[in-house]
Amino acid sequence: MVVAEGAGCCGALAHHIGDAASAEAAARANVAAWEQTDAADGLDAIVVNASGCGTTVKDYAFLLRHDPKWAARGARIARLAKDVSEWVAELGLAGAKIESAPIVVYHAACSLQHGQKVREAPKRLLAEAGFAVREPAESHLCCGSAGVYNILEPELAAGLKERKIRRLAATGGAIIATGNIGCLAQLQGASPLPVVHTVELLDWATGGPAPPEAASFMSAASRPRHGLS
Repeated sequence: MVVAEGAGCCGALAHHIGDAASAEAAARANVAAWEQTDAADGLDAIVVNASGCGTTVKDYAFLLRHDPKWAARGARIARLAKDVSEWVAELGLAGAKIESAPIVVYHAACSLQHGQKVREAPKRLLAEAGFAVREPAESHLCCGSAGVYNILEPELAAGLKERKIRRLAATGGAIIATGNIGCLAQLQGASPLPVVHTVELLDWATGGPAPPEAASFMSAASRPRHGLS
């Protein structure tokens, strides 16, 4: 795992508000940084753990399509981009499993399920890690975050958030897992259930620390049982 020097914001937020110049500048900076790292170390993938960012990086070919110098380079970087759940699913999830784990409600971020068409990998990984996984009704609907939608249309976004939280809570689950920071920030604080990133639960199941939000579920029965799965 390497972190590319010079890489920064993916450009999504600027793109959301129509600031194309800033979005394209961010994309070029990342393309250059990742190309330099690739030349030095070789890259098998560019792993993104916020699906809103991943959707944008995977779209660099389109974002830079009018720039003759950067279009092909952007397309190559876009092909290397992977959501973290895609990459872990390709590598395989080895390690501990959770016993008597809390029931996880999976919230599918729009950017992941619709933008990237990654729908099954996160749920499958959670199940393989030993979690019972549930999905809410209307799982295809937005939570109201939607990039900057919750800022530009706060009333509509708040209605979507309330609707999503009701659906998530109705599953009877104990903790919500999602793969996007926008969704996580939108739901945290308003939800009666704790909200964590999917990878936090996978890390816990494979011997890492329990997410602070899951502390109330920890017991002797639910601590990781170390050994290959």
